[in-house]
Amino acid sequence: MVSLETPVCEFDAAVPDFELADVDGVLWTPERLRGEKGLLVMFICNHCPYVKAIRERLVRDTVALKAMGLNSVAIMSNDSAQYEEDSPENMRKIAAQFKFPFPYLVDESQAVAKAFGAVCTPDFFGYNADLALQYRGRLDESRKQTAADGVRRELFEAMSQVVETGRGPAQQIPSMGCSIKWKGEAA
Repeated sequence: MVSLETPVCEFDAAVPDFELADVDGVLWTPERLRGEKGLLVMFICNHCPYVKAIRERLVRDTVALKAMGLNSVAIMSNDSAQYEEDSPENMRKIAAQFKFPFPYLVDESQAVAKAFGAVCTPDFFGYNADLALQYRGRLDESRKQTAADGVRRELFEAMSQVVETGRGPAQQIPSMGCSIKWKGEAA
């Protein structure tokens, strides 16, 4: 398992266009997903310990952000042929188990992850109401284990700022996680 950090936020980069189906076959685009105040795009998967460590907090924070007018979406881009835990059937189970308040999309071709420049799970892209990138940092201090209660909610604070001002914080700590499992790479 390779651990990677996300690159620095490229402020005001436009959200890449895409059309992906969720685990129930419903098609989604950035325009359909966007909230009045913005959109949070999250690259996650089922098998990564970094993602497992934050699932409950991810649900908590995306519910709170939705109440502020900022919608969220999760995209799974791993090669599920190599990682059965990341199959669409298992994605459906995890989404139900954790009551994901956002669509969980399948990026079978991996083209969407490449268009975003996603490198790891989790990888967060926070956009303002104009769908201009404002955040590319971490959720909080969690790594392969959930951070202690009471840690700073970095992603939530940053996206709350985006909701209020349209701009993300200048200082952002990169997210860290497992590398995206690209097709053609050895498992």
